[in-house]
Amino acid sequence: MHAYRDQYAQLFNDGQDVVLIAISADPIDTLAAWARDDQFQFLMASDAGTVVAKTYGALAGRPGMTNRNLFVVGPEGKIAFRAVPFREIDPAAYTELGEAVGRSVGKRE
Repeated sequence: MHAYRDQYAQLFNDGQDVVLIAISADPIDTLAAWARDDQFQFLMASDAGTVVAKTYGALAGRPGMTNRNLFVVGPEGKIAFRAVPFREIDPAAYTELGEAVGRSVGKRE
């Protein structure tokens, strides 16, 4: 989440024509406090019942645990890019994400 915050302008077209929603199985109170304390400039949603995680294949082996998957949904509502699982410690993963978002909003790379 910190990488998204710190690279927000570059990765997410500075919020122009992009809506970033981070979905977590954590309770909404936890997410709200985290977003406030760490000054995230994007939306966070709670999937405490793991309905979204099940739908997108993000459930991990233990109950309540999820994998870090990432999807870019294009303007037509279809998945334009997927990183399953997202390799958050690999700098190349952020380059790929930025390029996918750029393609989705029609920004030249």
